[in-house]
Amino acid sequence: MSRRSRIVGFGSAGLLVLAGAVCAVAVGGGLGAILALVLIGLGFVEAVSLVFAEVGFSEDRERAREEERRRKPRSPARPARRPLDRMRGRPRRLR
Repeated sequence: MSRRSRIVGFGSAGLLVLAGAVCAVAVGGGLGAILALVLIGLGFVEAVSLVFAEVGFSEDRERAREEERRRKPRSPARPARRPLDRMRGRPRRLR
């Protein structure tokens, strides 16, 4: 998600909440209250959805970084370590 799309997404959520507040004040009676409830609710739902999407995207990026680290070969200066041989009930044998 680009920076611009984040701004547009969260900005539209904020505008929905603001429009709901304006409707509550400007439109009288039950219609104003219903419009305010719907618009403010939609704005908050959109904002929470965008936050969850951002968390998911960050997890995907982290998973891709981990996969890239696993794919890179080890440097020759640091050889791979062999696991120690172990048997149940017996101490480790170091080589």
